[in-house]
Amino acid sequence: MTEVCISKFAAPLALALAVGALAAGAAAPAFAHHSGAMFDGAKTVTITGSVKDYHWSNPHTIIEMMATNAAGAQVVWNIECSTPNILVRKGWGAHSLKPGDQVTMTAHPMRDGGPAVLVMALTTPSGVVLKDHDY
Repeated sequence: MTEVCISKFAAPLALALAVGALAAGAAAPAFAHHSGAMFDGAKTVTITGSVKDYHWSNPHTIIEMMATNAAGAQVVWNIECSTPNILVRKGWGAHSLKPGDQVTMTAHPMRDGGPAVLVMALTTPSGVVLKDHDY
């Protein structure tokens, strides 16, 4: 009789465990996030330029900015910011920047020296300082 009871519950238990494992595996990508290791958190740079585009969207708000490099050439910089959800709590908004705005920012540069940064703080044309990453 005991063997019948165990086998009676074994199949539903195995099915429940399998479904749970599949559900956990499917949810894992929701927790995935790329590393910030490409940015050098020990260094900061200051960049001044003109906003080319402002992408207020998930997973990261992105600013494209035109700035002059050391050789005098115009370069498009890609500036990574936090998610809109985090930025709103720090005073940013969907209309904080617009194309043509002259801004200055402090940011962590790419380790490879490429024209992309992780923004720490940005000063708008009206002088408002918008903060983001504190590391």
